[in-house]
Amino acid sequence: MEGVEERVEEMREVFRSGKTKSEKWRRSQLMGLQAMVQQEEKTIFEVLQKDLGKHPVESFRDEVGLVIKSINLALSSLKDWMNPKSVKIPLFALPASSSLVPEPLGNVLLFSSWNFPIVLALEPMIGAIAAGNTVALKPSELAPASTQFLADVIPRYLDGCAVKVFVGGAAMGSQLLELAWDKIFFTGSPRVARLVMVAAAKHLTPVILELGGKCPAIFDKLSSSQQEIAARRLVAGKWGPCCGQACIGVDYVLVERRFAQNLIELLRKTVSTMYEDSRNLARVVNQEHFIRLKSLLKDPAVYSSVVFGGGVDNDAMTIEPTILLDPPLDSAIMNEEIFGPLLPIITVENIQDSITFINDRPKPLAIYVFTNDETLRQQVLGGTSSGSVTFNDTMVQFALDTLPFGGVGSSGFGRYHGKFSFDAFTHEKAVMRRHLLLDLPQRYPPWSNLKLDFLRSVYNYDYISLILFTLGLKR
Repeated sequence: MEGVEERVEEMREVFRSGKTKSEKWRRSQLMGLQAMVQQEEKTIFEVLQKDLGKHPVESFRDEVGLVIKSINLALSSLKDWMNPKSVKIPLFALPASSSLVPEPLGNVLLFSSWNFPIVLALEPMIGAIAAGNTVALKPSELAPASTQFLADVIPRYLDGCAVKVFVGGAAMGSQLLELAWDKIFFTGSPRVARLVMVAAAKHLTPVILELGGKCPAIFDKLSSSQQEIAARRLVAGKWGPCCGQACIGVDYVLVERRFAQNLIELLRKTVSTMYEDSRNLARVVNQEHFIRLKSLLKDPAVYSSVVFGGGVDNDAMTIEPTILLDPPLDSAIMNEEIFGPLLPIITVENIQDSITFINDRPKPLAIYVFTNDETLRQQVLGGTSSGSVTFNDTMVQFALDTLPFGGVGSSGFGRYHGKFSFDAFTHEKAVMRRHLLLDLPQRYPPWSNLKLDFLRSVYNYDYISLILFTLGLKR
């Protein structure tokens, strides 16, 4: 196989040829992705099981199905997305017209993460291709079966000169970052994101960072039937997505002290029902992360706060779904993104105190709030900052094409999904067309007080004066 620079140069040549700008090419590549995901579904299930122990239903719900949905939207919307959009212009600029013309950025580099190795690779790729770019994909080496699948299969379904997969570890990532790109899209940890930004700065390359953070869930007073529904959605948002290894998964729960024991009992019952069969729960990705998660429980003060679960199987490299009640706030489990099957419950005297608790910490990627109280909803919306807020559910916002997905502050910046993915890899070129018919002398030197009055009317949108100037009635 040719070297990295040679492969990237081939991508640049393809883009310079103009091939990727045509609707025909973009549509053919999206249809190729569509065929790949549909025809290789069984293999996708197999590699996700091998890498992460995901059940096929979870793999379809969280990866395959989302990709199919996104491709279908892009195919049905592509022509509209590509069309220039007319823009209104003020009266003083007439006779003229203006528009925004979407054009591809060029050659883009995508770094995908190991926890959702298919959807986090293909979702941004859909947007990049729909926008008419060439794409270099660097999947995570921590999901080796999925990475090799993408490297083997993508060239069979897509234009191998314009869309390339680069397999390797940190050294491969560093080599790719040394090259100039028109945009870099990174999904992963804040530590690596800093390295990406430093490398991108050398070439003034714009970046999108999809990171994570400690996403809280606020659990307010609810009726008995509503509590059961909320508990199911909370459990699904903690342990359902890849055994808690999800950037928008619930990291901890805030609840009033008087309701804490009732919530714990609800969660115990729900976890036992959903994950009685261990095959329904994905596993920790590797030994390194397994050791990291075990270390979070090593602190005696933390381990003593365990009220459910806590069992560890070193041979199988598994940790039971675990609930902790009020672990020390200065402990690692309350200051690092957990990214695993451990759920702290933090009690507050009044549910409004949860807003202060959240604001005292870095801005999260998502906030989840289970409540019927409209006042609390407005307090959360107006009093906190996060990538998204979801009321009375968890995780579902990721599946909505009409909502952008992205963070704020330390949880990342930039956004994608649906049309937002197309926009993420598009430059909207501002275009103005003027006629050579009317030309007012007031815009040119030599200057005079009268011309100053004219300019004042222009910038104040004083159309009556402008009309008088145009008709020569005001001199």
